[in-house]
Amino acid sequence: MSGFQTTITIPNFKGDVITSVHPEYPKAISRWAANAARKAKVVTFVQDAQDVIQALQYAKVNGFPIAVRGGGHNPYGASSVEGGLVIDLSRHMNKVRVDPAKKLAYVGGGAVWETVDKESIKHGLATVAGTVNHTGVGGLALGGGYGWLSSTHGLVIDNIVQATLVTASGSVLTVNNAENADLYFAIRGGGGNFGVVTEFVLQLHPQRTTVYAGPIVYSASQLVMEDLARATEEWRQKTAEKECMMQLATVAPDGKPIIVVFPFYNGTEAAGRDSFKKLLDVGPISDTSKETPYEEINTFLNPMVTPGKGGYMKGVAIRHLHTPSMLKAHERLVEVMNNSPFKIGGILYEFFGKKAKKATPEETAFRRERAVDNMLILLTWDHDDSTANMEEDARRVAAELGAMVMQNQLGLTPVEALGYGNYDPDAVDIDPKGADKARMMFGSNYPRLQELKRRYDPDGVFNQWFPITPASGV
Repeated sequence: MSGFQTTITIPNFKGDVITSVHPEYPKAISRWAANAARKAKVVTFVQDAQDVIQALQYAKVNGFPIAVRGGGHNPYGASSVEGGLVIDLSRHMNKVRVDPAKKLAYVGGGAVWETVDKESIKHGLATVAGTVNHTGVGGLALGGGYGWLSSTHGLVIDNIVQATLVTASGSVLTVNNAENADLYFAIRGGGGNFGVVTEFVLQLHPQRTTVYAGPIVYSASQLVMEDLARATEEWRQKTAEKECMMQLATVAPDGKPIIVVFPFYNGTEAAGRDSFKKLLDVGPISDTSKETPYEEINTFLNPMVTPGKGGYMKGVAIRHLHTPSMLKAHERLVEVMNNSPFKIGGILYEFFGKKAKKATPEETAFRRERAVDNMLILLTWDHDDSTANMEEDARRVAAELGAMVMQNQLGLTPVEALGYGNYDPDAVDIDPKGADKARMMFGSNYPRLQELKRRYDPDGVFNQWFPITPASGV
């Protein structure tokens, strides 16, 4: 089929079908990051697993490449496809149902974490749920999933009890530890390589309704950064399961460098302040941390990641805090932010605790290193025709900042240095280089994943996130 059709009929399809002539088309292809939008030929808002099957069949017959959208939060275009078909779960498959007796949440594949947080805490329950509440459940979960509760309950993938998966062949499979256990291994960290997850069943845990959290702001002088780094390293050595932390090196509205610390303690304010006492003793210029409703903790970073702007992210891994490198990167960030169209920029250091790293490689497809933490570089800009080249500028700046921080991270293996897959800007690369990147990303699990790819998606229909090359042979 060439060009766009005014109307498209997909047999037995109950959801909504949108093409370029439809007034909703611009909204249908829009994404959290404006630069991640692609001009799809067809957007299918599916209502259930059978709709997913019909959409897959229609794409196959017409030779359309496929993308799957849950929350649409990936800034590199993983949920978008130029000239292809989007299976969009966000409109009709976004509900969350909680079973408080079984401590389970039944989560639609198009749901966002805000819904999970709010529905679960009504029953005094919660699960690991990222750090930005308008992020989609599906993308974060399938790629690993760090969150404020990781110090206690591991990653999101450690809390996936079951999933419903539609494969490339149109089979609807229940995936858990007893049924299709091979796919249960694969989807927990293997991304969308194996099909469309229409429902997640997540383990919930008892959760107090308030926690100690909130931003604490410091000036970014060398002395303050050295004191913060020293206090942070001491805290990292004793980190308990109730606590974790993020630190943001960024630029204040007046153009001056600041450090924003986001502590999290799953308890009272008094206990939280005691746990983070040495960081507080460094002397912040502003402290708004307090005992706050649990469901609000995933809103703290929202002002940095408002939808509709251009956005770029790059992650790396760190073993320790090397103050000179961090200071050099921060100074360069300030220089860039004060002399460019970038609106928001930051270097985010994530310390989610040892529990997030406690798993053997054989348990899940997700690659874990016990000794590393995440660092994320984020840049945003007002996106329009005049800033079409900003993504390349952002890529260059992020690579420069990442290299500065990594310069003195001694002892990192090449695989460890790759960092967290959900933060990797090359995850959507589907050329041979991309296949090599997938091999590195999945490490020793890659041959096993290749065999599963051969069985469940030999034609590579699902190829938008670290695409796995199917194993050869019959």
